[in-house]
Amino acid sequence: MAWPIAEVARMSGVTARTLRHYDEIGLLPPAWIGSNGHRYYEERQLLQLQQILVLRALGVGLTEIARILGEQVDELEALRGHHHRLIAERDRLSGLATTVSRTIAELERSRKDGTPMTSINRPENLFEGIQPADVEESLRDFPEHAEAALRATAAMTPAQVEAGQRERTARMIRLAELMADGLPADAEPVQTKIDTEYRDLVALRPVPVEEYLAIARSCVENEQWRAVYEAVRPGLAAYQRAAMEAYAATRLT
Repeated sequence: MAWPIAEVARMSGVTARTLRHYDEIGLLPPAWIGSNGHRYYEERQLLQLQQILVLRALGVGLTEIARILGEQVDELEALRGHHHRLIAERDRLSGLATTVSRTIAELERSRKDGTPMTSINRPENLFEGIQPADVEESLRDFPEHAEAALRATAAMTPAQVEAGQRERTARMIRLAELMADGLPADAEPVQTKIDTEYRDLVALRPVPVEEYLAIARSCVENEQWRAVYEAVRPGLAAYQRAAMEAYAATRLT
């Protein structure tokens, strides 16, 4: 049985334009093209599209997806591998969500009654589910900045590192609050927060505008970064990116 491109788009939620793009780059050619020029897809192509969408959901880029699909031999084994990775990602995100949810509750209570956060008594509780190796790996696209960050961290005491992590967590939660209040990404309160983040960023090393915009895109495109933002509030990764892009447009150009 074969399905026309319009039907595949309807079933998968992928636009026909995207499907045509996948064909043009050799990622997902149709089973055949009719005399009318329309693309038709059979079961094998639908299974391959499923794999592409799963890998995209895991933050894998199209170039890497093409490599993975080109190297795999058995579709069933490939799907088992994707399934295991999805389960692991679900468990990791669940742990992150629990950690951030607890921090939100403690910050709300602390602001309401003026008492210290419970987690400050055991600051390691703030970082359950967030592994340092994940953070280092997430900077792989910005090796110069990763090196500068590692140098800065090496010069800090454990207490200073923990204080910095607590501050970054609090900023992320504050950004989520601004988003929940309905403020656009270019609103002044949001841009004030982004300005603080930018100053911390360039304190490590000068960051060209092009690299800053690449970092902004990574909030959505980088698997680890996006997962942390989305664990705080769905849509927060895109909101952070938009806020950084607005900052670059108005203050860095």
